[in-house]
Amino acid sequence: MFVVDENVAVAMVPEAPPPRRPWARRVMRGGVPYLYLAPALILLVVWTYQPLVQAFQLSTYSWNLLPSSPMTPVGAANYERLLELPAFRGSLVRTGVLIAGLLPFTVLLPVLVALASRRVSGRARTVYHAVVFAPFLVAPVAAAAVWRWLLHPGTGFVGRVLGSQRNWVFESGSAHGVIIGISGWQLLGFAVLVVWAGLAGISADYDEAARVDGASPRQIRRWITLPLLRPTLMFLVLTTVLLTPTLTFPLIDAMTQGGPAQATTNIYYLLWDYAFHSFDAGISAAAGVLLFLGFAVIAGILVWISEKVSFHDD
Repeated sequence: MFVVDENVAVAMVPEAPPPRRPWARRVMRGGVPYLYLAPALILLVVWTYQPLVQAFQLSTYSWNLLPSSPMTPVGAANYERLLELPAFRGSLVRTGVLIAGLLPFTVLLPVLVALASRRVSGRARTVYHAVVFAPFLVAPVAAAAVWRWLLHPGTGFVGRVLGSQRNWVFESGSAHGVIIGISGWQLLGFAVLVVWAGLAGISADYDEAARVDGASPRQIRRWITLPLLRPTLMFLVLTTVLLTPTLTFPLIDAMTQGGPAQATTNIYYLLWDYAFHSFDAGISAAAGVLLFLGFAVIAGILVWISEKVSFHDD
């Protein structure tokens, strides 16, 4: 377009579009990653946070799980009643004993087994790894059936080897130890696999440098390998503390049903028993909420310690 002014032609440049606002550009750029995360976030909300909210709401009602029965609001009465029950306090103690009993199987023994596997080479190492990991692949219900047969008084293999007629599964003095032993036998393979992964992440340059300086294999393990494995070991401790009550549930339900005399009833099995044996959904939900809050605090402490350990190693 031209405008003539005093016989001079001047070109009119079209106006440029207004620049996009900086904040809008930042919002669009920052929102792209969340589009990729949206499916996972939706599933997390639907399958984790929504049930938690519903469990908290249910813990404030009295209900027997029947659709035809009304839900009666009781406020915090379920929590008060739960804290007064001796069975609840006893289940907390047994849960702590269970976790403490499994820690050697998930932390100490895996380190020893993984370090010993370094001395095995060739095909023998593959067989060694398979034998160690195989128990973890056995279904808990199948493992419970086999071990009940092995521990059967009189006719079981364990009783014949030890020359004992003891009913290992249905005596309160030994039932909890049986659950710990079988659970540890199954979890050992997984823990060894995690330690193997941790050892694979340690550079061989550390060992070579230590050998050049005259360090012995024992000194290398003590002052180099084990300190570098601390984040891995903290992960195993965290996994054992958080997942032990749930991982042992199928074994307890198949072998002892929480007995004898609640000797194997941990906090997770107790809240299931309240819901589906006593049909008290409110108190079961209250136990679940307290379980979640308690383990959340423990997990936070362990994660904090793990971060401190990792920072110190760096």
